[in-house]
Amino acid sequence: MIQSATESETRPTRCAVYVRKSHEEGLDMPFNSLHAQQEACRAYIKSQGWGALPDEYSDGGYTGANTDRPGVQQLMQDIESGKVDCVVVHRVDRLSRSLVDFAKMMEKFDQRGVAFVSVTQRFDTTSSMGRLTLNILLSFAQFEREIIAERIRDKISAAKKRGQWIGGHPFLGYDIDHPNRKLLVNDEEAKLVRLIFERFVKTGSCLKVARELNAQGHRTKSWKTAKGKDNGGQPWNKVYVYRVLTNPKYIGLIDYKGQNYPGQHQAIVDKAMWDRAQAVMGKNCRNRAAQTRRQTAALLKGILRCGHCGKAMGSSHTKRRGKQYAYYVCNGAEKNGYNTCPVKSVAAGHIEAAVIDHLRGVFRSPDLVAQTYRAVLDQAGQQQETVRREKAAVQRRLADLRKMIRNLAKAGDDGPVGAISAELRKVNQEYAEAENRLGELDARLEAAQGDLPVEQDVAQALRNIEPLWDELFPAEKERIVKLLVQEVVVDVDNMTVRLRPGGVGSLVGEITAVADDAEERMAAV
Repeated sequence: MIQSATESETRPTRCAVYVRKSHEEGLDMPFNSLHAQQEACRAYIKSQGWGALPDEYSDGGYTGANTDRPGVQQLMQDIESGKVDCVVVHRVDRLSRSLVDFAKMMEKFDQRGVAFVSVTQRFDTTSSMGRLTLNILLSFAQFEREIIAERIRDKISAAKKRGQWIGGHPFLGYDIDHPNRKLLVNDEEAKLVRLIFERFVKTGSCLKVARELNAQGHRTKSWKTAKGKDNGGQPWNKVYVYRVLTNPKYIGLIDYKGQNYPGQHQAIVDKAMWDRAQAVMGKNCRNRAAQTRRQTAALLKGILRCGHCGKAMGSSHTKRRGKQYAYYVCNGAEKNGYNTCPVKSVAAGHIEAAVIDHLRGVFRSPDLVAQTYRAVLDQAGQQQETVRREKAAVQRRLADLRKMIRNLAKAGDDGPVGAISAELRKVNQEYAEAENRLGELDARLEAAQGDLPVEQDVAQALRNIEPLWDELFPAEKERIVKLLVQEVVVDVDNMTVRLRPGGVGSLVGEITAVADDAEERMAAV
């Protein structure tokens, strides 16, 4: 807590000085901005008769938009340890430009009894006026940061529309002239880019091109980050090939928000080759994949996974001698090559039949019958509890509305009649809607509290699934399987089926309802 000058003479305060500069420019100078901030803060501390801690809390080259700064982190640790009584900064925005982050810091300061002082703005947090001023200044600091961000976005937009490269990861075919922000053609890599386009136009397959590149010993673009970390240099797969084939920078364009603008760099692929590659891709990739999805009935689509790599297995088909064969293929194998996954693919007929046989066996299991019955009871209980909670909320709202109506009626003699009448009509309308909703909830509770099926009914309903199965349409079979099965994991020599107990309970309810309806029709006959 900050004391007055007189009080501080009898109780020295341990002050921590925090300084920050957003950019590294000029930090190598003998006397820089950080030194100037330190000097001003320590002079102010000395003038108050306080004591400054010898530790330095400094962040040079760090933004104030977040708290990912070593100096701030150390400061907060020392505050938690009880080493600091007061934090002194040159200006408020040196500590933070984010209102949310600053509010969190102030909360921790208050918990530890730590005061906050800004030297140039001359206020502290011991008074309500100081706290108000602090929040106002910080709001303007955040506003300034947002304005700067908008200006940066505008500059990026203008630069890209002029065709200027404004930053990003290096990519195959070009080297980066960082000082001038230009893309320079790398002749050796440019040859590889042109080879990728040529081979794709001939083969029509990103995966085949990736295999050829790996067989020839090629790797993706490699580079070092500003901190010296190695990146890239990975084996090719069809995703990397696709990124090359769809990068408009190779024909001399800069893309920005879906629009392409003439770039200031040299193209390394001619427009005719680019157009041919895009035509092949449109025909052999998007259209063929969509056609496969339309034509292939996939009972296990979305729930089948590869036991080797954990990837999902998508549906596909092939034609041999005029006959169509459906199968599921591991997405990892499809992406990186079939030699990378021992599972690769499974025949759709075999795996689907195995899952159905498994379900038919489980339906006869007494353990599953008991488990399903418990799930039905739990689900019914949860639904009733949800309705009860909503009913209680509606009843509370009705009580509030009744009070509002009484108050508006009493104010009718004093206030403008027209305004009060309009508000009264509005509240009465909301009251009528709430009453209607309460009636609906009462009806739902009454229906839900009816007799639940006994365990024998659940067992009978499960047994009824098997004779019905062969009569169902494919779409209905897929719906039921996904209702019953959470996941199917297939490996080279085994299969695991994980069920949804709640889903089984929902299916039991459907079958019971169908059976009851059939009995009513028979009785009517």
